[in-house]
Amino acid sequence: MRRLSAVLAGVLSLLTVGVVAPSTAGAVTGGTEDTANRYSNVGLILFYDATGRFRCSATLVSPTVLLTAAHCTEGTLGDTVVTFDPDVARTAAEAATAIPTAADPAVGYTDADLAAFPGWYSGTAYTHPEYSGFTDMDNWNDVGVVVLDEPVTGITPAQIAPLGYLDQFAQPALNSTTFTVVGYGTEVRKPEAGPQKPTPMSYPIVRRYTDVVGQKLTPQILQVNGNEHDNRGGGGSCFGDSGGPTFKDGYLVTVTSYGYTANCRYLDGLQRVDTEVVQDWLDTFL
Repeated sequence: MRRLSAVLAGVLSLLTVGVVAPSTAGAVTGGTEDTANRYSNVGLILFYDATGRFRCSATLVSPTVLLTAAHCTEGTLGDTVVTFDPDVARTAAEAATAIPTAADPAVGYTDADLAAFPGWYSGTAYTHPEYSGFTDMDNWNDVGVVVLDEPVTGITPAQIAPLGYLDQFAQPALNSTTFTVVGYGTEVRKPEAGPQKPTPMSYPIVRRYTDVVGQKLTPQILQVNGNEHDNRGGGGSCFGDSGGPTFKDGYLVTVTSYGYTANCRYLDGLQRVDTEVVQDWLDTFL
């Protein structure tokens, strides 16, 4: 399995963040661009750790709290920064002026780094204390939050699903149930030159959404089919979609956690947020 965060080094080259980076289908990575700003409460977050700069996705769940994945918060240096712009950068040249960088990567983002970037917010990352680091499927808890330094105005926060909400979609209903995944993940397409193998691309950095089909439900994980050739859905998630939301009937039900392949073609693992161990912890921030 692979985590779906993306490394942002230099020109935002695509790498995994560790052992389990959601790779998965070609969906949010090849789904529908959110040009209508339909999911305005979903943002792109950037942060540094000891190994580099990374990008993930996150959802505003209160005016000052973003919900994301634990592996997008663990080991963060300095602040985490966020933008809710649905179209951040389409090329490396655009990214150079549209995306803030830290003056000192060993310190991470500071307020000074955002001075020339209006519209970006900063905050402090927190990781679920029972996050297992992808070692225990029964106690996955791949959930983190970013508490913002100032409230976001003009954006309606998402509503977290009630406790046990996903249980109603257990098999046999699950295989015919679709969920909507949203994020700023990499697009999977053929490169302009060289071997014409579909590959996750660092650009454009835009918000996308797609429908995915249920495949397996455990007390911690919703696993879905991330294959864009499945005529029941539109694909899946990829690098950079980590921490992004899955919606069902207007509720935020999961955050994107992992995938199984390096080219984002197969199954996606989504961390449930309708569980007691997650909601009790979130209550301390909300």
